[in-house]
Amino acid sequence: MKARTQFRAGKDFDLNEDFAGKRLLGAATKAANKKLTAAQCKALDREETVALTAQIAECQSMLYAQHKKKVLLVLQGMDTSGKDGTVKAIFSNINPMGIRAVAFKGPTDIELAHDYLWRVHQHVPVKGEIAIFNRSHYEDVLITRVQDMIDKAECQRRYAQIRDFERMLSETGTVILKIFLHISKDEQRGRLQERLDDPDRQWKFDPNDIAQRKKWDGYQRAYETAIRETDADHAPWYVVPSNSKTQRNLVVASLLLETLQGMKLEYPAPDPKLSSFKVE
Repeated sequence: MKARTQFRAGKDFDLNEDFAGKRLLGAATKAANKKLTAAQCKALDREETVALTAQIAECQSMLYAQHKKKVLLVLQGMDTSGKDGTVKAIFSNINPMGIRAVAFKGPTDIELAHDYLWRVHQHVPVKGEIAIFNRSHYEDVLITRVQDMIDKAECQRRYAQIRDFERMLSETGTVILKIFLHISKDEQRGRLQERLDDPDRQWKFDPNDIAQRKKWDGYQRAYETAIRETDADHAPWYVVPSNSKTQRNLVVASLLLETLQGMKLEYPAPDPKLSSFKVE
């Protein structure tokens, strides 16, 4: 089964916390590897992910050379779900010329003075580029809804606006894939504690993460609704079990590679006029 079929959310999506710990791809799922330890399976998954990223790099090279299509990869998830880690694992060895990562933080005063999609639209990919959104326009129907910054009616209006926005991007040449990195509440607790306990990682700890964690159930409902409301064939949502970092990286790499391969990319045809040209 293709990863894009296996992990597609769909309109009837239910956010099941047990799914966060599933291992549905890689070494642990293969009957031939039943005698392998968990550590050995993870090592094999890392090797497979590296192999997939090499293929992604080749596809990205063709995308950049062709300079016609655009790719938008949206990464969403609760704090500590691994958005930064996913970007590092999949794109660190890819030519940066055709890759751009954008991390959306809290909006500035200038951004707040515009409509909420203004700051997002200026960062969408250009021809030949893969743009990675670390958080995105979905924050404006997630944190705003959970924090009661907008009411239900406004949230519904924003769902419609986001659907129109993504349809416009698709119709103008952008291939979209949206990924929810799904971790369990218990896994998040462990990762937050690790940050506190490690002096070299304590800088990553934000006290606001604890405040947001108290609203876990609200965020789960908000994600579930947002995914249902905005999943579309031209802008599909995929739910990736992310309690395992190696599983997360393997699944995301698989989804991205399948998407790129589905675009039927190729290098531009050589110019016949240059076939006999000699550089002196």
